[in-house]
Formats: sequence, structure tokens, C-alpha cells
Amino acid sequence: MRVQGPMVRTVNKWIVGLRHAPVVGKLVRKSLTVVTYTGRRSGRTISTPVGYQRKGDVVEIRVMMPDAKVWWRNFEDAGGPLTLELDGAERTGHATSHRDDKGRVTVRVQL
Repeated sequence: MRVQGPMVRTVNKWIVGLRHAPVVGKLVRKSLTVVTYTGRRSGRTISTPVGYQRKGDVVEIRVMMPDAKVWWRNFEDAGGPLTLELDGAERTGHATSHRDDKGRVTVRVQL
């Protein structure tokens, strides 16, 4: 199991804080959200900031450096539920992850 180090937690906290900043917050929220899900193995509730693109009721999250991260693996195969902060409210959806032939990973959320 991979555990976040203090530096990652600090950076994530700073990034999430930008979403609420008076001047840049609105701009940051257009491309950055926080996903919350329950770990398949641990059963723990986990929240992490991610970049996203939204088209209607579909949200796509491109996972940067996917081999260095494990959160997206919770959504392999049949996928699972998660919550996103969008437009000032929590929205639930069903997420599935996919790795393409170049090793890139996308998590697709159907709201």
C-alpha cells in the first residue's frame, strides 16, 4: 500500500486552497476538483485534487504519471462510485478507468 508523504499532503492542501482563493478561485475551479471515494481494499474514504474536463454529464480526468499513483485503480474493470465537487456542490457519479496503448490513463465519470 502506498502512503502519501508529508510533501504530497502539503502540496494537495495548497492546491485545494487555491480553489477558494478570492481572486483566482473561480478560474481554478473550472479545471480542478476534489474527488472522494472509498478505497476498494482499505475501505477508507479518500479525497484528492484532480484536474478535469466536463462535457455535460461526463467528467474526464486524465491521470498524470499514472504509474506513480494508485487512486485510479479503484475504478478499473466495472468501476465504482465517487463524488466530485462541481459548481459549488457535491455531485455523485460512476467512474471507470482506462489505460490506452500508450500507457495514458483516463478516469471517466458518468454523473
